[in-house]
Amino acid sequence: MHTLIIGAGPAGLSMAGQLAHRNLPFTVLEASDYVGFAWRNHYDRLHLHTVKEHSALPHFPYPAEYPTYVSRLQVVEYLERYAEHFNIRPHFNQQVVSIRRNDAGLWQVQTRTDVFEAERVVIATGYNREPNLPDLPGQRNFRGIIWHSRDYRNGAAFRDENVLVVGMGNTGAELALDLLEHGARPFISVRRPINIVRREVFGRPAQPTAIFLSRFPNWFYDFMARLSQRLTVGDVSAYGLGKPTHAPSYDTRRGVIPVIDIGTLDQIKAGTIKVVPAIEQINAKTVTFTDGRELPFDAIILATGYRPGLAAMLGNDVSAQVLNERGYPKALWFDQPDLRGLYCLGFTTPLTGILYNLNIDSAKIAGHISAQVPKQPAAKNITARS
Repeated sequence: MHTLIIGAGPAGLSMAGQLAHRNLPFTVLEASDYVGFAWRNHYDRLHLHTVKEHSALPHFPYPAEYPTYVSRLQVVEYLERYAEHFNIRPHFNQQVVSIRRNDAGLWQVQTRTDVFEAERVVIATGYNREPNLPDLPGQRNFRGIIWHSRDYRNGAAFRDENVLVVGMGNTGAELALDLLEHGARPFISVRRPINIVRREVFGRPAQPTAIFLSRFPNWFYDFMARLSQRLTVGDVSAYGLGKPTHAPSYDTRRGVIPVIDIGTLDQIKAGTIKVVPAIEQINAKTVTFTDGRELPFDAIILATGYRPGLAAMLGNDVSAQVLNERGYPKALWFDQPDLRGLYCLGFTTPLTGILYNLNIDSAKIAGHISAQVPKQPAAKNITARS
């Protein structure tokens, strides 16, 4: 039974690898020219925050010579090797604009240039498809640079400048550290208490422990996560980071990703990265904060995250059934007759690791697909061509 996979990033490749491993036919549609397009365009400093043993895609480990925490360019190289290993040949430059069920009961996927049909569609476009661009009060008056983190590569251009990073998720925390290492003076604007966990606990990677604890009931996982946090992070409210109400594991179940700290917290405690509260007003050369302070800045980096951007693709009726209030899919697949054959992969962010979870979820979807009626004709491109 043929399956259309939308996206050739880690999620889409994971799904294709699972189906190839089971000798099930598939077609991959990719909006860009390359596999792993997002990873090619992330900031230079980026490494995986999870260990390579638990971050490889299904049925294909990372090369032995790769470090424990794999670099951005090594991830790109690995994704290319993965596609070659499983003979995954995406249709490139196929940006999907709509997914609809047609009168024949097939899923019809319209791209900017073509139309494809199949009985199964796996949406694997990722949770960071569209940048979240807030309209901050007065930002049009600012005379310096305002970038979304999507446009940031490294801090070389900001040496000796005051730079405000808006938002302290994993990206914001790491960009502040990168700015510091390039000689800038970074500040982080924080609106809510930040749940922080160390990437390593007592010299050992934290991810394997999180994977082990995830097998226990939630209450025990939360208790142990909170205990580890108290021992390794402590109370950071004195540094402007607030005091989280819940354990980091609890927050991840609600879709709130904790900061996996790789050194930013120590720099905050040392005073070399400064924390400021929410923005009250952006002025021509300064920013006023909710505590009344007004500080000068040369640049503002919006580490305000991304949105999945699925509603426009799916249309109002399907979106109302499959997406939650934050715009993320409610499940891996849906059993209602009018939604049968629609799958969603790569939209969860567990503390055990996004890539680790892709293995689990892609295996579930592949198992569900393989249990259906086997081997129908391949997905066909129904666009007329001269």
